Amino acid sequence: MSTDLTIEDYIARQPVYDKRRRILHPLLRAVVPSFCRVEAEGIHHVPRQGATCLMINHVSYLDPIVVTASIPFRHTISLSKVENFSLPVVGWLLRQWGHYPIQRGEYDRKALLQTIALLQNGQMVLMAPEGTRHPGGLQPAKEGLAFIATKADAVIVPAAICGAEDWRGRLRSARRAYAKVVFGAPFRFRQGDGKRIPRAKLAQMITEAMYQLASTIPVEYAHLRGYYSDVENATSDLLEFV
Repeated sequence: MSTDLTIEDYIARQPVYDKRRRILHPLLRAVVPSFCRVEAEGIHHVPRQGATCLMINHVSYLDPIVVTASIPFRHTISLSKVENFSLPVVGWLLRQWGHYPIQRGEYDRKALLQTIALLQNGQMVLMAPEGTRHPGGLQPAKEGLAFIATKADAVIVPAAICGAEDWRGRLRSARRAYAKVVFGAPFRFRQGDGKRIPRAKLAQMITEAMYQLASTIPVEYAHLRGYYSDVENATSDLLEFV
């Protein structure tokens, strides 16, 4: 089980998980439209291979599902809070896909190193820099994504999720949920020559990255830009677009 493995064993098992994903992914893409209408834009921005970090705004429980289902040519691996792995059905599906747990509310070194190792293995990982759901709009992000992406020299793709905030209400009223996923221009962080990146620089990196995510949110959903609403003041000094 992915929750019990060492980082080395988990990475070694990726070919096994990839075989399962090749079966589960088409099934997921076939099932999702039955309960959620997903519109995807900018899919060409997602690299077809190599270390890739999908940076999302986290508005609902559906986010990992709709993002994964919207990409036909690659598999997305996500962190999920450790409690989810104990849930019936959900926990089994998380393990079969090869998702991995994170301890919420504390520094989880294993999850951090596992993410770096996955990216170094050429995988695509989904991350929410805010750390938890904020359906009312973006909130200040933590530096973890910047640290991870620089360690793995990963490409970052901002992926804005819009319209999924009221999915529960829509399903209760016998309507399909809705989500729009917009993929923005990919970039890497400019690391410079130093081996260790100061925390202040990591903070600037994640701020510039979050403004890219905010800019990817369409104007009609501008309220979701939240803390990063002043996109006209965004800088990109530490970003290298690819």
